[in-house]
Amino acid sequence: MQQLEDAEQLASQVLKSDRGNTLAAEILGRALLAQNRLDEAILHLAKFARRTDEPSIETLLAGMLAAVGRRDEALDHLRRAVARRPPYLPAFVELALQLRKTGQFDEAMTVTESGLTFEPQSADLQLALGYVLVERNERIRAQEVFAKVHAAEPTHHDALMTLAAAMIWDGDYARAADLYRRALAIKPLDDTRIRLGKCLLELRQREEAEALFRTAAHGLSKFAAPSVIAMVSASHGRIFLQPSAALDFLRARNN
Repeated sequence: MQQLEDAEQLASQVLKSDRGNTLAAEILGRALLAQNRLDEAILHLAKFARRTDEPSIETLLAGMLAAVGRRDEALDHLRRAVARRPPYLPAFVELALQLRKTGQFDEAMTVTESGLTFEPQSADLQLALGYVLVERNERIRAQEVFAKVHAAEPTHHDALMTLAAAMIWDGDYARAADLYRRALAIKPLDDTRIRLGKCLLELRQREEAEALFRTAAHGLSKFAAPSVIAMVSASHGRIFLQPSAALDFLRARNN
């Protein structure tokens, strides 16, 4: 927290002497966001965006606006950002994401394909295209896209996660589990532990799966409920009469 406050102070000082410093504006916005001061971050970035043409600021601002339900404003900022040249690729990715969330899949497809004309090898844009294909129920094409990204960047975390999910579509839990293990080694996230645990239950590797669920359900973790749901909903999971009993089971093993 002290580092965030220091970053906020330093960025503010830079902006006092250089009002057009994009990097300082972005740092200040991110520092405010990390301190859960979202309204202040939006106010700061919106003010900066009005006097500059920086797509990075508009993209960051759009994500925050969408987070507080101001999605139409977010889309307006993103459409302006993708129209700027030279192209700012993260704006294409963010616009495709927000369009997907509003069910505008055709436009999301157009946006990702447009971005790929500028940078065909962009992993983030290819993944964005894959996500749109999933939403359009074009799963074979989506799987091909995810596999292509993984082949080009074997340690790309999101590529591992998306390809693992695609393997589950075909019931290939062993391959999916291997991919989730690799993703977990890169980023030890509780959500990944739960996904891996679900695969292991399907492979009848219950002991290891439950160990993963226990880790994810520690303390007051927000992943406690998802861990319970994953454990009881799998075809080879456990049966409990009450959700609280399942949670007690996981937490008792942690003590």
